[in-house]
Amino acid sequence: MRLGNLSPAEGAVTSKKRLGRGIGSGLGKTSGKGHKGQWARSGGGVRPGFEGGQMPLIRRIPKRGFNNYFRKEYSVINISVLENFDAGTTVTLSLLIEKGLIKLVKNGVGLKVLGNGTLSKALTVKANAFSASAKEAIEKAGGTAEQI
Repeated sequence: MRLGNLSPAEGAVTSKKRLGRGIGSGLGKTSGKGHKGQWARSGGGVRPGFEGGQMPLIRRIPKRGFNNYFRKEYSVINISVLENFDAGTTVTLSLLIEKGLIKLVKNGVGLKVLGNGTLSKALTVKANAFSASAKEAIEKAGGTAEQI
């Protein structure tokens, strides 16, 4: 196969419509636009979503919910994941990202540790927030939960 032999798939390329080039072309005189009216004019037609003056669908449907701009979004991790670390390790957000255990939330506030699972090792966990059960589990295992 050579570059000179390449051609598009059958029916993929169609020739351009030549409008207003005589009666024999089938698209002469009014160029397929019919006679007069809004659609025959230059720049004619209506904007997308216009329904002839009737209340458009997009405005008839009720709006629901809102976006709270003051919410705090955390990168969340459970204490069951902390079991992967050796005893005595200081667990931080940067360490978790480095190990690939967590993804950074866009415009996030930091790290929050939740209490799902069990922890049997003494770890120092540095995070922005802890759930009550997570803090209790970390301290029960002999570690410390430091809030940044």
